[in-house]
Amino acid sequence: MSCPESKDPSTSIDAGKHTDDEEDNAVTLVEILEEEAQLEEDANAVLGGSDDANCTYRLGYVNRQALYACVTCRQKSGDNQLAGICLACSYHCHDGHELIELYTKRNFCCDCGNSKFPSNKCTLATEKSDVNENNSYNHNFMGKYCTCQKPYPDPDDTNPDEMVQCIMCEDWHHNKHLGKTPPPDSDYSEMICDACMEKHPFLNTYSSLVDSAQASSTCKLESETIDKDQLNSKKATFWPEGWRNRLCRCEKCLAMYEEKKIKYLTDDQDTVEHYEQKGKMACVNRPSSNERLMQALSSLDRIQQVEAITEYQSFATE
Repeated sequence: MSCPESKDPSTSIDAGKHTDDEEDNAVTLVEILEEEAQLEEDANAVLGGSDDANCTYRLGYVNRQALYACVTCRQKSGDNQLAGICLACSYHCHDGHELIELYTKRNFCCDCGNSKFPSNKCTLATEKSDVNENNSYNHNFMGKYCTCQKPYPDPDDTNPDEMVQCIMCEDWHHNKHLGKTPPPDSDYSEMICDACMEKHPFLNTYSSLVDSAQASSTCKLESETIDKDQLNSKKATFWPEGWRNRLCRCEKCLAMYEEKKIKYLTDDQDTVEHYEQKGKMACVNRPSSNERLMQALSSLDRIQQVEAITEYQSFATE
C-alpha cells in the first residue's frame, strides 16, 4: 500500500468530484481547526487566565475575574440570596447545577460554601468567612439585565438586541435602551450608562473634552470649569481607549474618587481590555492550525496516516 505525497491536507485530500455549490459549502479540516482555535482564544479572553483548579477565595477580593451565579443553590437557599462563585468552584462544587455566566466583575471574593450556600459546601477551600462584606451584587446575579429587567437571551424578544456592559455599575444594557445610538465597536473602548453618568456628573466634562480631542488631566472639579448643561446631561457615553489616563490625579480628585468608591477608574489593570489580553496571552505560543495538523499526522505510522486520510475523505463527503 503506497502513501500519498506529503502536502497540505487542506489542498491535497480530495473527496471526489463536486459541483460548484458543493465546493462553496466545503469545509476543510484546517478551517475547522482554525475555527476551534478562534473559539478557544475567545474563551480564554472571557476567562482572563482564570484558574480552573483552585478557588480564588485565598486571593481575597480579586481585581477582576470570571464569575457565575448558581441558580440551583439560590433556589434552595432562597431566591433573594445573591452570591457569586469563581470558575474553579463552578466546575468542582457546582457540577450539574444550573449556572448563570456573569462574565466578569471587579473586586469580588468567591462566595462558594459560605453562609449563602447552606446545602452546598466548597470542596476546594473549606475555611471561609460567613459572608464577603465587600462584595457588590446586582440583578445580574438573578439572571436579569438592563433597565428592562429581562433575561439574556430573552425568549420573548422577537427582535434580539446586542448588549454592552457599563464599566461602572457593571450591568449589561441593550443598545436600544441606552438612550443613545452606540458608535461602531471600533470607535469606543468602554461605555458608561446614563444612570452612572447621572450619579457621577463630573464625568460629563471629560466626555465633552474627549469628544473634541481636547481632554487633559487638569482638574475639572472647580465650579467655574463646569458647564451646567453638561452636569444635567443624562445619557450613556462611549469612551475611547486610554480615556482613563486623562482623569485628573490631583489630591482633591483622588479624595473624591475614594469617597465615591470609583478609584478603580485610575487603575489601568481594571479595564476589561487588560483582563481579556491576559487571557489571550495563553494562546500566544500555541502552534498554528497547519502545524498542529501536520504534527498529528507525523505522529502516525504510514498505515495510520492513510486510514486518517480515508476517514477525512469520508468526513469531507458528509
